[in-house]
Amino acid sequence: MSRFFRGGDDSSTESSSDEEELYTSEEEEEEELDQEESSEEESSEESSDDDAGPKKGVSRFLVDAGSESEESDDDKETKVKSAKDKRFDELEATITAIQNSQKIGDWGTIANEFDKLNRQVVKLQDGAKAPKSYIKCVAELEDFMNEALAKQKVTPKKMNATNARGLNAVKQRIKKTIKEYQSQVDDFRKDSEAFMESSDEEEPLPLPKPTKLKLQDSAGPEVGEEDEKGFSIVDKKGKAIPFSPESIQKHLRAIIESRGRKNTDRNEQIRIMEELNRVAETPYLKIRVLQTLISARFDLGSGSNAMPLEHWKAAEKELGALLTLLETHRDHIVVETAEEWEDDEKVPVLGPGDKHITVPGSVVSYIERLDDELTRSLQNIDPHTPEYIDRLTDETSIYNAILRGLLYYETIKKDSSLDVPQESLNRIVQRRLDHIYFKPAQVVKILEENSWKQVPSSVDSAIAPRSLLGDAGKLIQALCSYLFHNSEGIIRARAMLCQIYFLALHDEYYKARDMMLTSHLQENITNFDVATQILYNRTLVQVGLCAFRKGLVYDAQNTLQDICGSGRQKELLAQGVMMQRFGQVSPEQERLEKQRQLPFHMHINLELLECVYLTCSMLLEIPLLAQIGSSPDIKKRVISKTYRRMLEYHERQIFTGPPENTRDHVMQASKALAAGEWKKAIQFIHNIKIWDLMPNTDDIKAMLAKQIQEEGLRTYLFTYAPFYDTLAIQTLSTMFELEPAKVAAVVSKMISHEELAAALDQVTETVIFRKGVELSRLQSLALALSDKASALIETNERTLEVRTQGSANAFSRKDGRQGAQRTGGQRTGRGGPRTGTAQRQAGGTQFTGGALGAAVRG
Repeated sequence: MSRFFRGGDDSSTESSSDEEELYTSEEEEEEELDQEESSEEESSEESSDDDAGPKKGVSRFLVDAGSESEESDDDKETKVKSAKDKRFDELEATITAIQNSQKIGDWGTIANEFDKLNRQVVKLQDGAKAPKSYIKCVAELEDFMNEALAKQKVTPKKMNATNARGLNAVKQRIKKTIKEYQSQVDDFRKDSEAFMESSDEEEPLPLPKPTKLKLQDSAGPEVGEEDEKGFSIVDKKGKAIPFSPESIQKHLRAIIESRGRKNTDRNEQIRIMEELNRVAETPYLKIRVLQTLISARFDLGSGSNAMPLEHWKAAEKELGALLTLLETHRDHIVVETAEEWEDDEKVPVLGPGDKHITVPGSVVSYIERLDDELTRSLQNIDPHTPEYIDRLTDETSIYNAILRGLLYYETIKKDSSLDVPQESLNRIVQRRLDHIYFKPAQVVKILEENSWKQVPSSVDSAIAPRSLLGDAGKLIQALCSYLFHNSEGIIRARAMLCQIYFLALHDEYYKARDMMLTSHLQENITNFDVATQILYNRTLVQVGLCAFRKGLVYDAQNTLQDICGSGRQKELLAQGVMMQRFGQVSPEQERLEKQRQLPFHMHINLELLECVYLTCSMLLEIPLLAQIGSSPDIKKRVISKTYRRMLEYHERQIFTGPPENTRDHVMQASKALAAGEWKKAIQFIHNIKIWDLMPNTDDIKAMLAKQIQEEGLRTYLFTYAPFYDTLAIQTLSTMFELEPAKVAAVVSKMISHEELAAALDQVTETVIFRKGVELSRLQSLALALSDKASALIETNERTLEVRTQGSANAFSRKDGRQGAQRTGGQRTGRGGPRTGTAQRQAGGTQFTGGALGAAVRG
């Protein structure tokens, strides 16, 4: 009797979806005969509660009162929806409006739609639970809000007033909403796919639902849930279709053709292929099923979303099973150049003169995709959690797959009858190299030992034999040498960079430097792809750190200048996305930038890199500043603009407290070194805690102390040379606690480079300073004016030279002179003297006295 009554806010013709389904269950067979044959339309018609054609029996009383006039027309369709369905449609429309507003950052609309959403969900609650689509929308909106707040903190560009008010309103209301549905939100964040696919508890059904048979469509048979008993795979006529080895190829072809289409249930396809894998008997069928199954699992990870962990594990096991199958049955070869077998009725067999059955496919592509999915997963995991460490252990299994794939390609490459592309072998060797070039030798040794244990002892590699197991350097050398001789372009460049990186990591600076210079990659690196440019930047930084560990301060600073001096270390090393100060990054570009980021275990410590760069800049800039201050006529030059800016900012501070970070330690050490307090400078540098991350920390600190002593001596001589006539070597040795021979060597080097106007008396071990004429303030300004006037004249002459290179007639018409007047003042060559004074005067009038005054003031 309940169906003849209605609630206070429902229309007179509304009824529950259960009652409609009960009344219309008898008419479903008639409706299915009128539906189209495509799988997409069948799935949509089966999932909807709409009725096609005129209704019969009791169901015609379920039509809305407003559509009575339409019911008389047999040609028109009538759609019946209950009040609850209408409310769900309104909820979905509001959620869609919120998602569209998120794309354009319209927080005003988001706030209004969010209020509307909260009002709508009250009527759809089942006890204390809300619809799952609502929970998903709230959780995603909270993540989007947190991201917007984080960007607002670091971006100087402010929102407009409407967006700011909307963002604050959403921020206040969403906390209350999340707290109210905390348990459901936690379940969604724990596993979103399982939460959305779980049995729906939002719509309790008081009446039992009529059992439906799953029909086979054009895309292939559908398999029910494994835990649901009593279901079987049937065709459209209701007859059960058991899987058989004879029908595997037809099923596979149907599944392959349906991949990529809309409304394709990928999980259903995977379950079908798992069933096919169990019934496959011949090696050929097993290989085909495993290939399709692995590819279908890869379809689950698309865009920036990583492949689910359980499917990654399953794909890794299935790839191992495929390699085992190929290693066992040598007469079945998977190669890219094989032709597709078109006959689905029978399985190919070996003929009288055939040696192999070739199956089209690419093992290296499966390995690369599996490796890429692991990298993408590591990018999306917080590196400071145990989950990252657990996920990183899967690198051993993927490296084992790479090694087995390399051995497989080497095996089939030996057969001259097979056309195996050399590129496939090069790609898998490069993958192996990418996993070991940045690791210490001890880690590489352990990784190699664990991988070779999975390979039979009778199998060996010709490219990198098992005998290289204990020497990581020889292994890298063997892999790189193979790529040098058998590849070109990007793969060859990457192999060279990997070897240089490994040499620099293990303190072989001179070999790494020579390889970098002879490769000439610095000349054409901009022509390569972004990933190779990132590898080049990482290699350059590693060479600079290696030079620093060797005590080569000038080489280290010169190498790190391009990367550290730009202020874009994170972006250039692919260790973070830099915020754009004066421009907006498109979502597509931001997505590509995030995809290029390296996993955390491959990062180079940026704080250590900055510390090394600033320390090297200090050791070079402080003596240079002292030399410029004591000799005004010397040409001013800057070694590191970044360091100069930091030093000037530090000197402008009124109050300087104790150092708190690496930059403060280096700046205060610079200040102490410039004042002659070299012991204090050493103390500041040694107190930097980041040195503990470098190997042989004590040796690094001893090297730095020695460098600071020497540069302190040079700074002292530059600063106080005008005040001395003679200075004993022993006195300098006592002041800076250096050996007399070392002091004499430093002074001799400064004299030979004409940095110090002095002579060294080796008999008395005394430095004799040559006194020059001390310039007054007026003379110094006159010299500066003279230099700037000379530069201005040179600029004038270059400008005139550019103009005189044009047509002589055009120049004469423009300047109002004749060609005969111009020939007297034309230059005979670049930098040569002029023969006529009229032309110099005419050229000089082009720059007024105001320009000269501006140059002097500058």
